[in-house]
Amino acid sequence: MLSLEEIHRLARLARLELSVAEADDMRAQINGILAMVDEMRAVDTTGVAPMSHPQEVTQRLREDRVTETDQRELFHSLAPEVEDGLYLVPKVIE
Repeated sequence: MLSLEEIHRLARLARLELSVAEADDMRAQINGILAMVDEMRAVDTTGVAPMSHPQEVTQRLREDRVTETDQRELFHSLAPEVEDGLYLVPKVIE
């Protein structure tokens, strides 16, 4: 568990200005989180496979189909220079 001095040191390192009351509240909150982490570490997870998500859910996917019209010729007509379907740009690296 963290002491009040350690909370003030962490606040100084994080460039936070905490009053004595705020530091005491922060200490209680952080110590509560650390206690919960200790409880979780105490649980035996032998034989439990890692999960990417706590629930068995699948993502709804839309149908894979083309929804946009082909505007290649329009875009090429707006470009300063096009050759063989490729946009020509100035050379920037020698």
